[in-house]
Amino acid sequence: MGSPGSGKTTVGRLLGPKLGMDVLDIDDHHLESFWGMPVSEKLAEVGSDSFIEEEGKALMEFNERGKVISLTGSNPMYKPAMDHIARTGTVVFLDTPSDDIVRRLEEMRVNRIVGQNDGVTMESILKYRQQFYEGSYDIRVIVEENENPESITNKVFLALSRLKMKPGYVSTRQNSKPEARKSFSDVILKGLAPDGGLFVPGSCLPVLSIGEMKRMVDSKYPQRALQILEKCIHPSDLHPSVLSTFVSRAYSNDNFECFKVFPVRHLDNNQYLLELFHGPTASFKDAALQLMPQFFVNALKASKTTTKYVIIVATSGDTGGAVLDGFIRHEGGADVGVLVLYPDDGISDVQKQQMTAMAGRNIQVIGVRGDFDVCQSFVKRAFKDRALEKDLMVDTNCKLSAANSISWGRLLPQIVYHVSSYLDLVQNDVIQLGSEVDLCIPTGNFGNILAAYYSKQMGVPYRRLICASNSNNILTDFIKTGTYDLRNRTLHKTTSPAIDILVSSNLERYLYHLSGGSADFISECFTNLESSKHFSIPEKMISAMKELFVADWCSEEEVKRTIQSTLDKTGYLLDPHTAVAKSVGDRFNVKDCPMIIASTAHYSKFAPDVARFLGLDIENEQLNEVFDKLKDMCASPVMHIPLQQSIECPQIHTKVLNSTYSEVREEIKTFARTL
Repeated sequence: MGSPGSGKTTVGRLLGPKLGMDVLDIDDHHLESFWGMPVSEKLAEVGSDSFIEEEGKALMEFNERGKVISLTGSNPMYKPAMDHIARTGTVVFLDTPSDDIVRRLEEMRVNRIVGQNDGVTMESILKYRQQFYEGSYDIRVIVEENENPESITNKVFLALSRLKMKPGYVSTRQNSKPEARKSFSDVILKGLAPDGGLFVPGSCLPVLSIGEMKRMVDSKYPQRALQILEKCIHPSDLHPSVLSTFVSRAYSNDNFECFKVFPVRHLDNNQYLLELFHGPTASFKDAALQLMPQFFVNALKASKTTTKYVIIVATSGDTGGAVLDGFIRHEGGADVGVLVLYPDDGISDVQKQQMTAMAGRNIQVIGVRGDFDVCQSFVKRAFKDRALEKDLMVDTNCKLSAANSISWGRLLPQIVYHVSSYLDLVQNDVIQLGSEVDLCIPTGNFGNILAAYYSKQMGVPYRRLICASNSNNILTDFIKTGTYDLRNRTLHKTTSPAIDILVSSNLERYLYHLSGGSADFISECFTNLESSKHFSIPEKMISAMKELFVADWCSEEEVKRTIQSTLDKTGYLLDPHTAVAKSVGDRFNVKDCPMIIASTAHYSKFAPDVARFLGLDIENEQLNEVFDKLKDMCASPVMHIPLQQSIECPQIHTKVLNSTYSEVREEIKTFARTL
């Protein structure tokens, strides 16, 4: 399937022998015999306006199977016929550049296609037709500019092979056979693997060629997201037409304050900020959590189970609010509850207010007298608690799932914005496609930087991934030494609470890939971490890690200086996490290589701390007054209106637990009974 001039007929003829199939062209082998006249005569007889329906009715009578079939460019415009033909086999869409199509049609001396009325340009009618192709395919093949038919045919062949293979997902701690691998829906519903490991793709993520990335440069964010996610999610797990609906809903202007969704803004010299805070809860977590709940509800409905789910979340401040907002917006009437655990004295006042004021169906927010690592350990322990699992099923017909970045459904959408930020630099003529860039990310649980690693595997030419830590610098030490050591470490409370983490869960996924997929090695490492509080990786792995990753940390004083100096120099106000990244990024800056800095939250989420850093007197002032003072001080970014509105809402969730698993366990059971 594809536009006239997209190469359908030529590719079909080349593909047939590779698949051992006969080749049919709808025009030559069905329509003309069905009508008893050439297609051109039928068009002249019925006219352009009626031709698509007549053609569609003829296609409804086509029932060939086991062949390669080249459709006409107008077949997809008659939906009943496309629904019929789709039931007979796999629909492949050749998404060909419009410039190539126009050039080919000119060479073929075609100056008008079906549906093109007087005064309508070829470019306009091709753009109009795209919507019909977008809704009708199982596989999209992105055709590069001037790509030859042989290359396109190979892409189609590989895509069809992947369709049959269905690599699925494996646990980082279990060497499973291909037939035992989990589907996308399975891993979305489970969250954490039963053996305590994390789910990863059973094979390498597909690579985007330079030519394919070039096709995306001028696309809007939802289009980029759809094309990237299509490559990562098997169509039998989530059909592209459904995925398209989810993406459009997630990244709409109703949810994101900026029309570019995640814009890249020039900060100073060769540094660029990737603004990830324009979503409804003002943090980068919205990128995934406007999409992941839709994945979850879809998987739950597809399973046709009567089982209810409790999604249990440990948050260092931002994840909780984003999960709650995502499920409130997208729960779709499913039997899903969300229980959020947060460190009562370990997040900002604004983060706490935002979460505890959220009202919605089947949600609960609970503080814990402990730090984030304690909250996260309770979540992991709950997943491994077989007695709890049994009690939940017997008493309430409930299962547990996760929405932290331990969930693959949380991590996958984050890959997209890293690819997109690189394409934005190309679009803005900062770099040429294929040029290297550095990326600096404030890092705590290793999820955001792991998504960047995956985008590197997919083809984004990062020179270095810079891991920026605050005084909780365990990742800095690990990347420098290869030893992960929790002995004699205490968690420091800082103004960048999302980095106040000592047990970085997503590091497990990276080490799994670094080890070549050795589940035994990963099990040994994390068993040692749990029992003796440390592990080390071999020198060979350390060297491989250092080829891409560098790391450093900064103090609270350096965060303060960075916020003040950046504001003075550029008029831009950083939040403390982004200031950590800027401070560390400056140490690795190379003038001839652009650096993207991930700006993970809006400054107002940490308004009191930022105000104090700037020397403002805010004693006895309300949060909205602090917001106004900061807004008056900076030229950008603009105030995050939904966040400002949220601090005016009354607090709903007030419960705080002691730092004991037994209390958390009982709360999970009590909450499940309310669903």
